[in-house]
Amino acid sequence: MDNIENIEIKKYNSKTIKRLLEYAKPYIGWFLMAIVFIFLIVGLELYQPIILGNATDIIVENISNPNPNSANEMIVLGVKFLGVIVCSLVLSYAQAMVLAYVGQKIIYNIRLDVFKHLHKLSINFFNNNPIGRLVTRATNDIETLNEMYTSVIVNILKSVCLLIGIIVTMLMYNVKLSLLTFTVIPFIIIFTAIFSKISKKTYREIRSKISSLNAFVSEHVSGMKIVQIFAVENKILDRFKKKSEELREKHMKQITIFAVYNPSAYMLNIVALILLIWFGGKQYLAGEITIGTIVIFQRYIGKFFEPIQEFAEQLNIIQSASASAERIFNLLDEKPEIEDSENAVEITDLKGEIVFKNVWFAYNKEEWILRDVSFKVKPGQNVAFVGATGAGKTTIQNLISRYYDIQKGEILIDGINIRDIKVDNLRMHIGQMLQDVFLFTGDIKSNIRLRNENITDDEVMEAAKYVNADGFISKFNKKYNEPVIERGASFSAGQRQLLSFARTLAFKPKILILDEATANIDTETESLIQDALGKLMKGRTTLIVAHRLSTIQNADKIIVMHKGKIIEEGTHQELLTNHGMYYKLYKLQYEH
Repeated sequence: MDNIENIEIKKYNSKTIKRLLEYAKPYIGWFLMAIVFIFLIVGLELYQPIILGNATDIIVENISNPNPNSANEMIVLGVKFLGVIVCSLVLSYAQAMVLAYVGQKIIYNIRLDVFKHLHKLSINFFNNNPIGRLVTRATNDIETLNEMYTSVIVNILKSVCLLIGIIVTMLMYNVKLSLLTFTVIPFIIIFTAIFSKISKKTYREIRSKISSLNAFVSEHVSGMKIVQIFAVENKILDRFKKKSEELREKHMKQITIFAVYNPSAYMLNIVALILLIWFGGKQYLAGEITIGTIVIFQRYIGKFFEPIQEFAEQLNIIQSASASAERIFNLLDEKPEIEDSENAVEITDLKGEIVFKNVWFAYNKEEWILRDVSFKVKPGQNVAFVGATGAGKTTIQNLISRYYDIQKGEILIDGINIRDIKVDNLRMHIGQMLQDVFLFTGDIKSNIRLRNENITDDEVMEAAKYVNADGFISKFNKKYNEPVIERGASFSAGQRQLLSFARTLAFKPKILILDEATANIDTETESLIQDALGKLMKGRTTLIVAHRLSTIQNADKIIVMHKGKIIEEGTHQELLTNHGMYYKLYKLQYEH
């Protein structure tokens, strides 16, 4: 599976826009309301220069020919101008509130889709993609889209409407003067096209560098203990500086692009004003236009360049949103490796029989981890797997829960191929406990039930008591409401293990999969855990990956693995009598 950061980003096109607009479709009514506000705001903005132009003509006319009614006319124009300003402010506020509401709803839906999709992806995907990058997709990249929905989409329409309205109004007042002023438009189009092309690439590079930096920080904060143990802080800091410098350079490149574009647009604004003063002054002196017309044109030229300047900022947001959207959709397009088959069934009354038939499996093509593995585990049976590192013991556990699919053979549970069982239903019946217990931020109670509100408080406490976890929980001030920090760092390894047992029991699985639960545990806690394990295994099919052979001597069957194959199986005594690999492993452990 490819790393999502290394997949080539497709050229920004209508498909990306279409997918972004799909999220906006349910809120089309709200957008139409905002568009109505936009039209009203544009109309009011176009009317403002006309009021000022009319007021200017009245003043100029009164200089040469005083008119007693002019004062009243000026009052009326002043009231109109104030009314236009107030209405514009009210409509702008209403538009902003509508778009803020819609934008937050859309961003919520995208964030939910991304997080739900992450839950569907296979373990292999997370092995190939740094967590920091995935967090960036679900947070930073999605938040980047927010402004696009809340301002850009409708404001681009506003800018277009305003530009069209200004052009039409100017042509209605004076065609010749308008055409002379419009000579700067081709240059604006050229500058904007160049700016768009360069900034698009820069924004993609910035998003990529941010993802890389987030992944680096996430990884090294998680592994800070190792960094400090080996005293490599300075080397890690040098790598961080290098990545930060790369990001800084990209940001500086972006700033430079805008530093060139904005003055260029402003220069064209000045050129347009020069043309207005030059040719407009000539027409005024020739008696072809009034001073009021020049004032109207001057205001329109200012307003003409305002949306263009805003368009540069909007283009800035679009480029950033485009880069983020491409990465978000790239993640959403990632297909889960493990999916339900078309006719997948649910098992309601699982017995717990497990059968491997000639199973071949490789994480990478043709690099076989399991080679023609076959065995049978009867319901309620306790089976242990032993062997050297890399023999395939943990892989068997992962295949039973269907975290990966096999290349050849069959895996059956109660006689049904696991490919024909719904994945969620299959895993619901399997309780898997690892050496490295993961606890989530929250409290003890929420970690046992894992936010499953169908598990009552009484069931949580009953499970904890049954597996001997209640003893240490009851010593906390807040008991089952005791806060748990990230990864359960404030608990001992033994306490975390007992909480994982309580969690497993609360979900009432029919199959247990254990990865040596007593490794690195003190003797007193180990006795509690062994007692809890005995209770957990009672009446359940149990598979154990054993590192210490002393913990599996009472297993119903022991399977010895070597280089992906089963080379021995039997009870503890049978295998010792055979004097095979198990015998050698047993002697090796007890001689030391």
